[in-house]
This record gives sequence, C-alpha cells and structure tokens, in this order.
Amino acid sequence: MIKIGVITASDRASAGIYEDISGRAIEETMRLYLTSAFEIVYRCIPDEQRVIEETMIELCDEQGCCLVVTTGGTGPALRDVTPEATEAVCEKMMPGFGELMRQVSLKYVPTAILSRQSAGIRGKSLIINLPGKPKSIRECLDAVFPAVPYCIDLIGGPYIETDETVIKAFRPK
Repeated sequence: MIKIGVITASDRASAGIYEDISGRAIEETMRLYLTSAFEIVYRCIPDEQRVIEETMIELCDEQGCCLVVTTGGTGPALRDVTPEATEAVCEKMMPGFGELMRQVSLKYVPTAILSRQSAGIRGKSLIINLPGKPKSIRECLDAVFPAVPYCIDLIGGPYIETDETVIKAFRPK
C-alpha cells in the first residue's frame, strides 16, 4: 500500500483552537489526483522545529511514506520553521519545487515572495512544504505534482498513477 504523509504545522490547529482545513485540503487533493491505492498518514503538530523534524522522520523512516506533504510554517514569522526542519532531515534539497510554487503563487498575490516553500529527499521519501491556505495548496500542487510520481520513481519509491483527467504525471519515454 502506498502511504502519503500529511503534516500540518500549526500551534493553534494542534491545540484545537481551530479546525485544520489545510491538512484536509491536501488529503482531498490527493484523493482527486491519484488512482493508485493509497492511505494517508496524518499528523497535526505545533510549530516546533524539533517536533516537525521528528514527525518527518517518523513518517519517512517508520511509516514508510513515499511522499510527505506539509502545510504551514513556510512564512517569515519567528515560529515558521518548516523549511528548516525539512533541510535538517533531508539528504538532498530540491529547490525547483519551491521556485515553481512561488512563481505560480505570484500570479495571485505579491506576498508570495515571502513564502519559503521547499522540498527535499529523505531516503526513499519526497518531502514537499506547501503554504497554509487551501486555495494556495491546490495551486501549488497543481504546478508541481506532474513531476512528483517520476521523482518518487527515481528515488526508489512505489509507482504512483494519477487520474489524467485531473492531473497528468510526466514520465520521460
């Protein structure tokens, strides 16, 4: 079974002050995109770098998630530390993901330059950091997801198939 990790880094959502709509938006998008059987491994945690790192390590190394998608903690605020956590646990950073997500987001809001979305590889797992708003999550995933299944192929993960009427995965011939 393919496992996909979803991490929401939010002090308030993890404390139950408000509902985590961003993590649910990622789950919903995955259900629209994928035709392969998969399960979601979901975590909602505070904006603490150590906790984010430990959760990423758990989802990649112990749960066996080939893809871990995070939301929250990518801005310039003091407690926004998701990219730092990602860099700390990854062997390779994949800057093209963040570059493309910011480029797409700039079409909608000038504050996209404040976002520090990133991505990296940990073992056989791809970790992608997304912004916190559901609309932005979908815009960013629509931009980068065509490359995700092939990236997972290249790092030794499972073969992921998409619903081509929703999103078409690109794999070179």
